[in-house]
Parts: sequence; structure tokens; C-alpha cells
Amino acid sequence: MTKEYAISGMSCGSCLSKVKHSIEQLGEVESVEVQLGYPQARIQSVSRLNLAEVNATLKGAGNYTISEKEKQNTLPPLPEIKAVSPLPQKSWHTYRPLILIVTFIAGVSLLVQYPFGEFSWMLWMRYFMAGFFLVFAFFKLLNLKGFSASYRMYDIIAAKWAPWGLIYPFVELVLGVLYLIELYPLETNIATAILLGVSSIGVIQSNLNKKAIKCACLGDVFNLPMSTVTIVEDLTMVAMALVMIFWLR
Repeated sequence: MTKEYAISGMSCGSCLSKVKHSIEQLGEVESVEVQLGYPQARIQSVSRLNLAEVNATLKGAGNYTISEKEKQNTLPPLPEIKAVSPLPQKSWHTYRPLILIVTFIAGVSLLVQYPFGEFSWMLWMRYFMAGFFLVFAFFKLLNLKGFSASYRMYDIIAAKWAPWGLIYPFVELVLGVLYLIELYPLETNIATAILLGVSSIGVIQSNLNKKAIKCACLGDVFNLPMSTVTIVEDLTMVAMALVMIFWLR
């Protein structure tokens, strides 16, 4: 009779030779074929094999075990795929989180000058830009990889150099701190104008091409579609930076 078996413990050609030689020593065995893939052993014998006896023989050759249980050639389970939520329709309600965040930043930037005896628009813009960069960097850093993946979909630099998507939130964080403590104000505003000016190019291109992609301005936390809101956001910051540059000079 011929029967197929599974054998555990084999990993190389030397193992095959040891197992084959050991099984061939059994009196009732007529022929043996051994391989690493299933079925690992095909044994022809004059009668049904006593597996306890075969395993005792195999133990002398190494840590091998024979069984009639079929060894399944199963692949490891696939990682769970996170369902991608469809982008919502573009409306003011959709952008409510973004509008609220910007409004809060603008309000705090206004209140820091209370009681407004000598209100300064330049000081308000500086605090607004500090808050903008710090808050938006915070949301991006909550899921850095998620932000980077979304950002690469439209940013002209990140699309060609992937690490830029991982670096960008930290650049925003540094700019926010520099605005807050008013260190190197001229250089900070120049960097902001260049950074957001370049960033807005990809945003404008995506809107002109009517691409249905996710806006990464608030990282991967909110499911916001790309729209003219993002363009206004970037270009407003560029305009503020340019005003402050001329004011500082």
C-alpha cells in the first residue's frame, strides 16, 4: 500500500537524506520518496505502518516526526485593510472642523492684545501664524505616516521625494515656535512665503485637474476633500508673510 505523510523538522537536503535513510531501514517499507513540500513523504509498504515505531526510528536521526495529519500549505493571514472612507461632498459643513480651528486661532491671536489699548495688526498676524503652524503641525504629527501618504498625492516636492512628507510637519513646528518667540522674524517670513508658496502649487494643480483627493492640511485626522479652501488657506499665509517682510524692512 502507498500512503502520503507529513513530516515536521525537515529544513534542508541533509534532513531529507536522514529521514529517507531511517524510514528505509524499516522492514515493511518497500520504497520511500521524501521532499520538503507537501506531501513530504510518500511511502510504499507491505502493510500499514506503525507510526510510533517509525517516529522512534526517526528520533535516532534527529528531531523529526511523521504523522498522517495533512500539512496545510497555508499562507499567513493578510494584514487587516483599513477601509477607506469616501470623500464627503464639498460644502461649508464639510470644512467645519477647519473653519473652527482657524477661527479659534484668529480669536486667541486677537485676545492676546486685550484690552486693545494699542492694537497691532502686525502682532496679530505674528500670533496667528504662530498658532496656525503649531496647531496644524500637531494634527499632522498625530499620524505622521498617514499625513505623508496623503500629502504625496498632490505636493510637488513630496511626490518626487517621499521623505519630505515626513519632514514637513516638523518644519511647520519650527516655524510656529520662531513666530511665537519672534526669533529671526525676517528669515522666518521668507521661509514661510517660500514654503507655502511652493505647497500651494500642488494644491492649485489638483483643483484645476478636479482630482478627488484628500486634503492633508489637518493631517490624517479629518477626511477633508481638496478644494479652493486649501488654496485660500495657503495663499493667505503667503500674503501675511509678504506683508510682514515689507513691514520688517
